[in-house]
Amino acid sequence: MSFTVEAGQICAILGPNGAGKSTLLRVLSGLLVPTRGRVAVHGVDLASLDRRGVARRIAVVHQHVEVAMGFTVRDVVAMGRAPHQGGWMRSSARDGEVVARALGTCELDGLAHRLVAELSGGEQKRVAIARALAQEAQILLLDEPGAHLDVRHLVAVHELIRSEVATRNLACVAVLHDMNLAAEYADRVALLKDGRLLAHGTVPEVMTYRRLKEVFETELWVGVNELDGARYFLPVRPRSRPSGDPDL
Repeated sequence: MSFTVEAGQICAILGPNGAGKSTLLRVLSGLLVPTRGRVAVHGVDLASLDRRGVARRIAVVHQHVEVAMGFTVRDVVAMGRAPHQGGWMRSSARDGEVVARALGTCELDGLAHRLVAELSGGEQKRVAIARALAQEAQILLLDEPGAHLDVRHLVAVHELIRSEVATRNLACVAVLHDMNLAAEYADRVALLKDGRLLAHGTVPEVMTYRRLKEVFETELWVGVNELDGARYFLPVRPRSRPSGDPDL
């Protein structure tokens, strides 16, 4: 597969279970080295960078937030500054400013001194995003950022991501399962199946009935909101037709 993600854009990675979405994210983050080809950031081969160099360029938010026992929200967000600090991990005034800004952006000011283990799932997700923002990386990789969140927190998290991508001019790659979220928030979509990239482009170009049916092997209703042109998707329950019904 071959595709490019530009600054200021969100690229959603869609595909069924086992399509290779999480593996692709691990390759993009440098955790896996591709057997062929390369991942380049502004023309620089990712494999040529050490872990500190990668972390200065790429921030990752995993699907499952690892709860840091005994650490406060501020402590965890401050860990995002590690790639910019020396061997003794001493915080500078600049580090403090960046951490404070990340806490404010993610609306965590009032929780800064709380233990992360005491927070709800939605709050822990915001802590993980704040830590990623504190890295001040150019690229943001997200694996199911809305997993296990209720509707209100789901919208809030994706609005936050959309805002930060635009404000900071980040390049964002997000693995998603929810097609409606992808259509609402992504600028471009990469559609995967069996480890192959079947399509890459805008939502109207990629998220068509025929392509989605081919990839997910199920019936879907693809609609368009007449007010704003946004696409929406609903799974259709399979029903047997009475004999003699004409093909539709």
